[in-house]
Amino acid sequence: MLKKKSWVTFMLLMLVTALVLAGCGGDSGGASGDKELTFMFRGGTDEQKAYQAVVKKFEEENPGIKVKLIVTAADQYATKLRAAITGNSLPDIFYFNPGDVKAYVNSNVLMNLTPYVENNPDVDLDNIWKYGLDLYRYDGQMAGQGDLYGMPKDLGPFALGYNKTLFEKEGIPLPDKDKPYTWDEFIQVNQQVTKDTNGDGKPDVFGTGFNVNWALQSFVWSNGADWLDESKTKVTIDDPKFAEALQFFADMQNKYKITPSIEEAQTLDTYQRWMKGEMAFFPVGPWDMSTFETLPFEYDLLPFPAGSSGKSATWIGSLGIGVSAKSKHPEEAAKLVNYLTASKEAMKQLVDAKVQIPNLLDMADEWAEDTSTKPANKQEFIDIVEDYGRSLPGNYTYNAEWYDLFFTDIQPVLDGKITAADYVKQQQPKMQKLLDKAIEQEKKSQK
Repeated sequence: MLKKKSWVTFMLLMLVTALVLAGCGGDSGGASGDKELTFMFRGGTDEQKAYQAVVKKFEEENPGIKVKLIVTAADQYATKLRAAITGNSLPDIFYFNPGDVKAYVNSNVLMNLTPYVENNPDVDLDNIWKYGLDLYRYDGQMAGQGDLYGMPKDLGPFALGYNKTLFEKEGIPLPDKDKPYTWDEFIQVNQQVTKDTNGDGKPDVFGTGFNVNWALQSFVWSNGADWLDESKTKVTIDDPKFAEALQFFADMQNKYKITPSIEEAQTLDTYQRWMKGEMAFFPVGPWDMSTFETLPFEYDLLPFPAGSSGKSATWIGSLGIGVSAKSKHPEEAAKLVNYLTASKEAMKQLVDAKVQIPNLLDMADEWAEDTSTKPANKQEFIDIVEDYGRSLPGNYTYNAEWYDLFFTDIQPVLDGKITAADYVKQQQPKMQKLLDKAIEQEKKSQK
């Protein structure tokens, strides 16, 4: 009787053990044993496809890790990320803006990646743009130094493109890729190409069409002005050089007529005109390369026109990829971040998809030298990163509310209803008030 009981007990124990092993995924490829990561990101159609392919490759190389992708439209991403933070439902891995590093670290949103990056044989920090890495460093007091709380997904140098086919058709000498136009020269070339081609009395081809939110910076900086002083505590838009740059920007539409008016833009916006070949100049970011591959004309890059400083200027965008401080799988999450940002295999996939410039220095040099792919002058992207590109003003402060306010009420200036000088005079104290508030918030949040 005792022997029979022992035998039954043994068999039950074996059965339970088998069930436990099955439940834990004794096979490393078993779905029940996988560690699932959630990755929230945004991007255009081509970028989404590229990242989906890279993540799939990561899963193949790392059996036992599954990644659930949460794809969000670009214009909804910031809102959804804030909601996830507020609702304590942050994904394991997510994109974030460099300007949010201080606030996210101080409120325990981001995990410190330094232990997973330094001395990691799979990550060569010396082969990644220092500018990009420093955007995601914070030591508790100063951004740009200390530990890494994110890795740069990419760097996005904002270059100026031109319609090479249109230049050749009009017999206009091609721009010098190493020497920017002066403002006067830029106007003259734009006036040469702005034409009524169908005889209805209205221009069908325009010189340019800049979005003030993303192109004004080039004109302000190249004229020797800025939004902030060196201490990043004083709003400096009331500088006469700033007003001069803003007025020049508005005059492109109202005085020189080289930019579509609001009415003309409603018929066909500036992006659509560029895509059709009906515009001479238009900004180009690396994220545009896949879309612009099929333009019905040849395009290339040149420096933005230079103001009184004599030097071209523009900004470098970036997104960081970070890990939630509350991730249940920190090691696996960090591994995915490193794969996306620092591995040659993933970077080659993303660069071949034409959605970004290489993060890796050695790969970037080789990529820029290849003039057989569009645009031929990819070196312009590299020059911006290495030489004269800057971070957007809002990234220097605890939040960008003060900076965003500048563009909220800008339309009357662009329409010629108020002078730039009057606008900056009335906006400066409002912006300073918001900046002071941000500085105070930062002091309170510091650990």
